[in-house]
Amino acid sequence: MKIFLAKNAGYCFGVRDAVQLAYDTAQDDGDVYMLGHIVHNENVVEKLDKAGAKVVETLDQVPNGKPILFRAHGTHVDTWKKAQEKNMNIIDATCPLVEEIHDEIKILEKEGRKIIIIGDHGHDEVIGIASQVKNAVIVANPDEANALRKTKKAGVVSQSTQTIENVQEIINILMSKVFDLRFVNTICFPTKRNQEQIKELAEACDLMIVIGSFTSANSKRLTQLAKERNKLSFQVTCANDVDESWLENVETVGISAGASTPDNIINEVIDKIKLITSVEKETIYE
Repeated sequence: MKIFLAKNAGYCFGVRDAVQLAYDTAQDDGDVYMLGHIVHNENVVEKLDKAGAKVVETLDQVPNGKPILFRAHGTHVDTWKKAQEKNMNIIDATCPLVEEIHDEIKILEKEGRKIIIIGDHGHDEVIGIASQVKNAVIVANPDEANALRKTKKAGVVSQSTQTIENVQEIINILMSKVFDLRFVNTICFPTKRNQEQIKELAEACDLMIVIGSFTSANSKRLTQLAKERNKLSFQVTCANDVDESWLENVETVGISAGASTPDNIINEVIDKIKLITSVEKETIYE
């Protein structure tokens, strides 16, 4: 059997930097507090908690003098203001690519455009993006785009981890509804790259395994892309989820992972496959 591991599987640089910043801050200050989980991965959250990175629901739950870490996904502007008013020690782990989306959406608003965000309702990143402007409309799928009224002038950005296919389909619909439409493609480069590798691997390999938490929208999208191209595509959270029966009569296995999946979990899945069957070659797929 041959294993092909997507070169860009797992942590993107924004998540990797945020997680490392959480560890470093906890080590320096004893504890660091976060509003919600820093990444959508239970294994990472558990390890961070043991290291002193604690999850709270409100700023008021942060002990006096302890740092508050704002996550890679971005944070609602009202939360920023409240933390600053309280003179809290803010550790900003916002991904630079998410900050760029915040900048772009403000520019679109200054141009007098109706603001449309292509993204998942209730997702932390989308909430943070929408808070940068007034009266943003969130569109998650083509059906919601079709339900919009026609408008003269609109500006569109997307959640950084959206699939290219979903964004393209929604933009095609908006083109028929908006006279003056300006779209800024804010799907981040690591997401685009990982999605392209997933598509190629799913078509080239007998079996496709995507590693990531089922709480991660990013990981679920990658799994969806794989399944559309290969029926033998499965999502696992860790090595224990790998089913031996999947590997029967399989000669090639493609492996990728969501942006919140750490290297150690990817390596453990590969090791599990090696225990189940004889692996002739392991190759990084670029």
